[in-house]
Amino acid sequence: MIGQIRGILVAKIPPDIHLEVGGITYEIQVPLSTLYQLPEIGQKLVLHTHFVVREDAQLLYGFYDAKDKAMFRALIRVNGVGPKLGLAILSGMEVDEFVRTVRNNDVATLVNMPGIGKKTAERLIVEMRDRLAEWEVTATVGAGSEVGSGASAVTKDAETALVSLGYKPMQAAHAIAQVIKDKPGVANSEELIRLALKSMA
Repeated sequence: MIGQIRGILVAKIPPDIHLEVGGITYEIQVPLSTLYQLPEIGQKLVLHTHFVVREDAQLLYGFYDAKDKAMFRALIRVNGVGPKLGLAILSGMEVDEFVRTVRNNDVATLVNMPGIGKKTAERLIVEMRDRLAEWEVTATVGAGSEVGSGASAVTKDAETALVSLGYKPMQAAHAIAQVIKDKPGVANSEELIRLALKSMA
């Protein structure tokens, strides 16, 4: 099992990143919660990882925070929830927000996420409730990040991320444009994505 990986970040291609370790470049799938905490290309990076071996592939999933990895592992143990859907859930909401959603039996919020129908949402709540009973939920304070490449790069990154979550390109572009119109002060991709997701809920 590969539990952690350390190397140089060489590419960001949502939902994948490329990490060079000892002359070998690994392709690692990450949720948006990790993608927008990453350093600049060429910088050192340490990720918590989950390694999956299938008959047709070997897949590596990476997480900036250990609690995201723990939640991912809990999610993929739910019947009908695979790694792709696990990443989508962690991309659509913070871990603590997901915990609160489960504790509040909030099926509607889960159904609004790509790839989750009513039956899957209900199964998630039922199977995750006991597992998350002792989960500590911390108060989160949003902190905007600076984007040096300008608003166009922020918009493009946000649209790409939404498409990777399962939204159609035109749907993603429209949602992003509406957020920018309503809240022109949004300065980073992560905030833009979250506001767009809420607007489409």
